[in-house]
Amino acid sequence: STEKGNENWDHVIRDEAPPTRSRPQNPQTRAQLEALLASRRLDELRSRLCSRMSFGTAGLRAPMGAGFSRINDLTVIQSTQGLYSYLCRCFPDVSSRGLVVGFDTRGQEESGCSTRSVAVFQPYAVRKFGAAAGVMITASHNPKEDNGYKVYWCNGAQISSPHDKEILRSIEEQLEPWSASCWEEELAGHCSLRTDPLQEVNSSYMEELNSLCFHRDLNASSPLKFVHSSFHGVGHVFVQQAFRTFGFAPPIPVPEQRDPDPNFSSVRCPNPEEGEAVLELSLRLAERENATVVLATDPDADRLAVAEQSGGCWKVFSGNELAALLGWWMFFNWRESHPEPADAQSVYMLATTVSSKILQAFARIEGFHFEETLPGFKWIGKRMHELAKTGNLMLFAFEESIGFLCGSLVPDKDGVSAAAVVAELAAYLHSRNLTLNQQLHNIYQTYGYHVSKTSYVICNDPPTIQKIFSRIRNFDGEGSYPKTCGGHNVLHVRDVTTGYDSSQPDHRSVLPVTKSSQMITFTLQNGVVATLRTSGTEPKIKYYSELCAALGNSDMAGLQEELQSVTQALLDDFLEPDRNNLIRRFV
Repeated sequence: STEKGNENWDHVIRDEAPPTRSRPQNPQTRAQLEALLASRRLDELRSRLCSRMSFGTAGLRAPMGAGFSRINDLTVIQSTQGLYSYLCRCFPDVSSRGLVVGFDTRGQEESGCSTRSVAVFQPYAVRKFGAAAGVMITASHNPKEDNGYKVYWCNGAQISSPHDKEILRSIEEQLEPWSASCWEEELAGHCSLRTDPLQEVNSSYMEELNSLCFHRDLNASSPLKFVHSSFHGVGHVFVQQAFRTFGFAPPIPVPEQRDPDPNFSSVRCPNPEEGEAVLELSLRLAERENATVVLATDPDADRLAVAEQSGGCWKVFSGNELAALLGWWMFFNWRESHPEPADAQSVYMLATTVSSKILQAFARIEGFHFEETLPGFKWIGKRMHELAKTGNLMLFAFEESIGFLCGSLVPDKDGVSAAAVVAELAAYLHSRNLTLNQQLHNIYQTYGYHVSKTSYVICNDPPTIQKIFSRIRNFDGEGSYPKTCGGHNVLHVRDVTTGYDSSQPDHRSVLPVTKSSQMITFTLQNGVVATLRTSGTEPKIKYYSELCAALGNSDMAGLQEELQSVTQALLDDFLEPDRNNLIRRFV
């Protein structure tokens, strides 16, 4: 009720909201709630205390601070209790198998919520030790106010259905902290059940990383210089080691961004996917050092951005463009040792459905298999596990948001290994008087030009998001989707939120239905594939479009102009940013 008085809200704060009856043990989060109560900010109190976080694309992710809808000591304890209870039901030997826990640099002084820099090898460690599961405390590239609780299953992949729903149910069944759920901050330092395997995991990972290195002697003699930014995260040490594993001299670090810093003091947005605007320090350092290639890993080092200097200008590659280069490179080196065409029948490449179709073009010509998954690397990890069980090889996978997996070292995106692989690719091309960008165009000449556009708008009002997608589903009358976009006819519509796909004989989507999020894809008559979807980790509506040109059509400017026209119509006509008060992308 909006009429609750101070005394009722004081009861909620004292008791941390029924059914949790224990007092909050963190005085800083308690002080936050008391301050909100004193200033009568009841809407803010309601948003914090009357709803709970739910598992999204990457587990739990929310701002740090007081309340059940935020990341704090209590919600982490409750999540861990629920996870442990569910694991006990799934694994009778959970006590002996154990749980792998990792942290990145996140922290917030005013709420007393903090994590320490420990590791980025979560999925690798889960598989290596045969652990029942893993937990990574990270919000990846989200703003500094956020933190998260990412859960990995025993196969090393991020959890997917039905585990996500069952874990959430288990959390909600026992919100009262157990007596053994100690609030002691130093417990991890002296608990006999805890070991620190970081050195062992790191050493093993770097040894296995050798399997992705194909030209060590060439790397050692390459004159190329590289700059690396870890974006105030945990990637610096590991990327340095990965370069040494490949025979390179370590990349030049961006000094302002080398060390962990939960305030991300040198960037407005700790997301290298945002491009040149957030890579400024890296690019300027590269110019001073005469370095050709800039590499940037996000705070938890699972994503990789790449820029290349050519002709006095910087080319910042999109995730789709990098995937074209890395997919080509992985198959090129695999084919060197597997010359028989039939060998490719056991090779797979994977991509999320909102990513470029360039790997599909590779597969058609080269004879290997290509598959799409739902957005989120958890779906790639799950499919990768299935392929391994049937004796198939997953050679490369990616998502357009600069997430790459070269080989099958881990069932998740990995910016550390991808950084070393990109460096070797650049060195190899340089030895043949080619740049990364020149090779990208060579790939397009062979497999067809693929021009793509990805962006987003921000919407902080969930009912508005529901209204937007409901309008699209009833665009030309009830149950009727748009028939044109940017002057081009819509051939097919796929709506994985409802399970509808007009391209299938039974009109049922081949991809799994995901009712908890919004995603609609339009295939147009001119070859454009465009998707609108909500983010699983941020208050964003993302839009993706790609024009796959026929072989021989290399009019890049014309293709980009046509794609831009369709993308603008997708944004203006379907999302209506001005009418819906959507915040356009700005970095």
